[in-house]
Amino acid sequence: MKTSVRFDNAINKLYLAFHNKTLNPDDFKQCAVGNILDNKDSWKHLTDIHGSTKLNYLGLVHQNLGRRFNGYLAIELLQIENAFLMGCGYNLSEQKRLYRPRYINETILFNGLCNVVTELCRLDKINDVMDCSVLFNYNSDKLNTELV
Repeated sequence: MKTSVRFDNAINKLYLAFHNKTLNPDDFKQCAVGNILDNKDSWKHLTDIHGSTKLNYLGLVHQNLGRRFNGYLAIELLQIENAFLMGCGYNLSEQKRLYRPRYINETILFNGLCNVVTELCRLDKINDVMDCSVLFNYNSDKLNTELV
């Protein structure tokens, strides 16, 4: 499967962060996007609420100018971070408050990374490398039509 340079770079950085134990959803420099952006936290100024996919004024300016950060648009960075946090068990309430899970361990971080990889594949319009339905020759659409 052919992948983009930005995808390969992101996966390599996240792999290293996970295995070097420098992946931390509570730190803007060590979360998924922080690691993709070389452990910089300037991306946090693109939104007013950590975990939100809504750009603030500064984020909209960067987005409308087409500015890319290590290959990703501002909105894409927020989508990646949102996928990571949701995969780690964080919840964003309707009042725009981010609720943290009771604890974070390696399994929870791995689940967050799986969500990030799925999101990266979606953004690059490639097949989801985390989807094991091909491996098991499983088609959920076929199953749903058989049940009807």
